[in-house]
Amino acid sequence: QVFTFNAVEIQAQPSVKVKNGDPMSIICHADISKSTDFQLKHNFTIFKDRKLVFMTVSDKEDARYEVSVARSSDTGDYECIVEAGGKTKTSDSLHVWVKGMTKPILTAEKKEVLEGEVVKLRCDLPEEAPPLYFVFQKIKMNSTPQQKHVLEAHRNFSVMEFAVEEGDNILQFDCFGKRYVQLGFESSEHSNKTLVTVREPFIKPTLAARPSSNITEGDRIQFECSTVVARMRDIEIILQKNKTILNSVRDEKTLKYSTVATLEDNGEYMCKVEQGRASKTTKLNVHVSELFPKPILVTSMNKLDENKELTLSCSISGFRKANFSILRKNSNGDIWLKNSRNVTMRVNVNDTGSYICKAEVKGIVKESKPVKINVYAPVSKPTLSVASGLPEVVLGKPLRLICRSATGTPPITFTFYKGNEVKKTVINDTYATFLDENIRQNGKRGYKCDARNNHSSGVKTSNILNITVIVPIRNASLGSFPYGEVEDGSETAFLCSVNEGSWPILFRIFRKTDREVLLFEKSENADRVMWRKEAMSRQDTGTYYCIASNQANVDVKSHPITINVILASWQKGVIAAFVLIPIAGAVLLTLWWFLWKKKK
Repeated sequence: QVFTFNAVEIQAQPSVKVKNGDPMSIICHADISKSTDFQLKHNFTIFKDRKLVFMTVSDKEDARYEVSVARSSDTGDYECIVEAGGKTKTSDSLHVWVKGMTKPILTAEKKEVLEGEVVKLRCDLPEEAPPLYFVFQKIKMNSTPQQKHVLEAHRNFSVMEFAVEEGDNILQFDCFGKRYVQLGFESSEHSNKTLVTVREPFIKPTLAARPSSNITEGDRIQFECSTVVARMRDIEIILQKNKTILNSVRDEKTLKYSTVATLEDNGEYMCKVEQGRASKTTKLNVHVSELFPKPILVTSMNKLDENKELTLSCSISGFRKANFSILRKNSNGDIWLKNSRNVTMRVNVNDTGSYICKAEVKGIVKESKPVKINVYAPVSKPTLSVASGLPEVVLGKPLRLICRSATGTPPITFTFYKGNEVKKTVINDTYATFLDENIRQNGKRGYKCDARNNHSSGVKTSNILNITVIVPIRNASLGSFPYGEVEDGSETAFLCSVNEGSWPILFRIFRKTDREVLLFEKSENADRVMWRKEAMSRQDTGTYYCIASNQANVDVKSHPITINVILASWQKGVIAAFVLIPIAGAVLLTLWWFLWKKKK
């Protein structure tokens, strides 16, 4: 009993495109070749989108999966697997498309609602399988339908709420479904339309202004907002201007608000009635005419010296009957000066600030623009000093100067001079600095500074500051006499000198053997110094050098010289005598011995 699978074939009847609601069949056929005619059990398994939908065992080589009413959820990729006698064969994939969706059913929880409430809807697609998209529509006369979308991944119905807004009367709702098919969406037809009637919980409010919406500042104006309500509970009336709430009442049908009109009360007012989610508004424009213009504050002068007289005058153009007061602005509250149109006072520096005047007519108070007053104390004579302290500078280094005035109202203008040449002008409060980077050995060394402010006393000048320019040491050298070899016990003169450098100069001479030894140190108002060593000894043999320094605080070291202390002449003679006398005696004795022996 030998057999083999030739193929497994799958097909759809009546076709791979089926109308929604029609019957359809998925047929699986096993094409098998046998060595003899024998019975063979076939296990048929049919999958849709890799999910098992049908299974049967048959002696026949065909199996049929019947779908009596095809729905869009039956759309998908079908394949068949046949197993027989331990052998398995799979068909190719077959895509079946069930076109169209069933008509959804829409139901509303209520057929009649109040403004501010919500309409609860339910849309059902009972014969479709999730996932499904639901689209709900709120339809009003002469307007585009409002849509809301919901994805239901696990059920074939959805619920939705729509708010009932002001102006809604008779509303229509419907829904339709959508499902994803072959890289696109397929939509159902729209559901039945459901009508919902809307009732008003209260009427649109009325807003009135008394005595009129056109009024003059200083007059009292009263606003009244009212409505007619079906149910008093939770009703709220709010009066607003530019989003600012002026007044509100609860559980009442009327709101009243009264105030004395000012120019700031010009504008649009809105009365809003709220109950639950329902809201209705009414607007009213109010025009307030000016009773009198803002006052103007005039000053006798804006900048003046301390102890001078200052006069402030307040006036209203074309209007004289008013109560005036003059004040000085302060961060902790304005300081009252006088209830009058004019004020005269002798000022000091503490009176510097901003001043205003106020005018009051019929309870309306208006304020002038502030006027700035500056009172100046004279600057004191400035002092000029070097930032480092001493009136000196090293040649090649910058010089930083500070000009300072102990007193004087800022801002103060400082001017720096080098000789009679202006080098820099700085505006600051109490001091200023100047950096001179062009220091020369023979340049101008006299500096001064000026200080002035807006006081009428004018410019104050500092004393002249003379600066000492310190020239650093350049090229130190050391010499000796005699040079090189020196006899033991003799005198040696050392000369340390520099090519350039400001006096006084500190000279130091060192000997270096296995360690450095300071031999001589002296400060001189000269560019050289001589040191005499009276009696040299063998211990004085070594290397010598000198170091020179001045107020520039830079040590300049000379090249080293080598001194070798040798024996003196008389010392050499003594040594020679001690060596030659024994030799001469020995020679004479030898000669005498030879002569004596020869004679004998």
